Amino acid sequence: MTAPRRILPGVTYLVTRRCAGRQFLLRPSAATSAIFLYVLAVAAERFGIHVHAFCVLSNHWHAVVTDPDARLPAFEQYLDSLVARAVNASLGRWESFWAPSSYSAVSLTSATDVVDKAAYVLANPVAAGLVRRGRDWPGLWSAPQSVGGERIVAVRPKVFFRENGQMPEQAELALVPPPGFTVEEFRTKLACALAELEERARAELASEGRTVLGAKGVLAQKVTARPAGVEPRRALNPRVAARDKWKRVEALARLTEFLRGYRDAWTRRRAGKPHEFPAGTYHLRVLHGVSCSALG
Repeated sequence: MTAPRRILPGVTYLVTRRCAGRQFLLRPSAATSAIFLYVLAVAAERFGIHVHAFCVLSNHWHAVVTDPDARLPAFEQYLDSLVARAVNASLGRWESFWAPSSYSAVSLTSATDVVDKAAYVLANPVAAGLVRRGRDWPGLWSAPQSVGGERIVAVRPKVFFRENGQMPEQAELALVPPPGFTVEEFRTKLACALAELEERARAELASEGRTVLGAKGVLAQKVTARPAGVEPRRALNPRVAARDKWKRVEALARLTEFLRGYRDAWTRRRAGKPHEFPAGTYHLRVLHGVSCSALG
């Protein structure tokens, strides 16, 4: 059985999802960008998710978000399902869109970790050797300066979505600073961290003798193509991220305690004995209404 996720209110996450077979199914195009932005805006509004940074690359997407009401799994399921169906429709394909078990949500334990991962998200196109600067990425990419700025208006795409359907004609997405940051503070820290990562990535590419593909090269790729080389197998799938060793140890200890309590409650439930699941239990609470302990 897959280990259950611990979903608590107010947690900030680095969220990732990858395309099936590493294909470039999300390769930037007017249609794909319009679909993803619209669905992201609708999903964030519907589930109360606060978006801080995001980037949609050709075969995966990243975002740093905060989940005030512990509804991240519902947000993720809604967004991925609708994006997959709409983009598939625009491409005239029917096959699986997302790689199985590729949904990742890494909880971020400190303000430093939030800045680090937001910068990682925005530097991703540079680290992959696709463009020289994040802002040169031809697909969806949220600039640090857009945090706290005007809401992004996404118009309902004409492909897939019915004009007389229940989906709104337009949706608005607000990029907001994470908890504990002012707008200016987060913008400044994120821009500095991003510049550092981009410079490091360019230096690594130069030392390896690799060239940057460039926006035109990205747009020329086929959606059925995939990166050269073999994808790493059996890599770690972390649940928490913390630069500080002791914060990481503490976070992992809390996660271990949650898993132990969950398994004990599950065993007692199957045996027909009184049980109470730990705070942070999601699917059994939402789908089956199990009793959960209060947040301590």
